[in-house]
Amino acid sequence: MKVFHGSLEIVKNPLILPRKNGHTADFGLGFYTTTSKEQAERWVKIRKGENQSSAGYVNVYEIPDSLLQNSELKILRFDEANESWLDFVIKNRMDTSFTHEYDLVFGKVANDRVYTTINLYEDGFLNKDETLKRLKTFVLVDQLLFHTQKSLAFLTFTGAEKL
Repeated sequence: MKVFHGSLEIVKNPLILPRKNGHTADFGLGFYTTTSKEQAERWVKIRKGENQSSAGYVNVYEIPDSLLQNSELKILRFDEANESWLDFVIKNRMDTSFTHEYDLVFGKVANDRVYTTINLYEDGFLNKDETLKRLKTFVLVDQLLFHTQKSLAFLTFTGAEKL
């Protein structure tokens, strides 16, 4: 199966980078990929704009089709943006000391519209039920977080497309 990673550079050897400037992400620290090339392209465009860069890349990797069923890895899977997913995303985004022991985390991307809804929840303007109701109206793409060095061993770089 192909997965994609949008970046300002070609990433042949993915790494788990330390947190910078208190930055938090949906599923914690790690190397984020998606099965949606379009999502990776959107991420490149955002990063290019933020950094006033003229180039960016969609890095392409192969992973085993059965990776999410690998019994050697600790895997957390969210098949929908449900209450468990929301709780996990909020913990990762709000609590900079929160960590988890999963090698891989698979679930939905909190895109711009979703971020707005989650921010309203974080700020107390929406309760959990209303937040989940709104999230069900969005068509969400997936993300696959490689959280440990052990999990990164399953990624094989196959190329990069310059944008």
